[in-house]
Amino acid sequence: MVSSNTLINPPTLIDTTPDIRYLIVDSPSQSTLPLYIQVFERWNVTQVIRCCEPTYPKQALEDRGIQVHDWTYADGDHPPGHLVSDWLRLIRQIRLEAKEKQQAGSENIIPCIATHCVAGLGRAPVLVAIALIEDGMSPLDSVELIRQRRRGAINTKQLQYLESYKRQQEAGACRIC
Repeated sequence: MVSSNTLINPPTLIDTTPDIRYLIVDSPSQSTLPLYIQVFERWNVTQVIRCCEPTYPKQALEDRGIQVHDWTYADGDHPPGHLVSDWLRLIRQIRLEAKEKQQAGSENIIPCIATHCVAGLGRAPVLVAIALIEDGMSPLDSVELIRQRRRGAINTKQLQYLESYKRQQEAGACRIC
């Protein structure tokens, strides 16, 4: 039985860079959404990527300034190219906004993007692995890091995709910025 103040699967924070963090979670339900909102607010989540069919209404998150993106793709698969492009564009946008806030003298709060699929073991971790690879981490190191923190993440098909993933930025260029 789930306690009224705990989640069955704890969120997984991936914080390898000083300017952005990723939070991998399983899919909230209508009844667990208030707990996820608390977690999202604690980690300064401004964006939620929903890689599976909706299991909760967006409005409760949007009322708190958290934007929800419906980027559904097949369970056990890798994201299609247009979603990878959207993902990388979102990361660049968030980093740019954070940099602008910092230059304006605003509080230096590290932004965080939450990703989820049904169990938080396949589609959501693959997106985070892509971000880590774009930031210069090797595909195998990115998978190892995610699996250390989220046991059972990323299946064989997804691993093969990540091993063959080609960074979209030029070699030697800055991180996703």
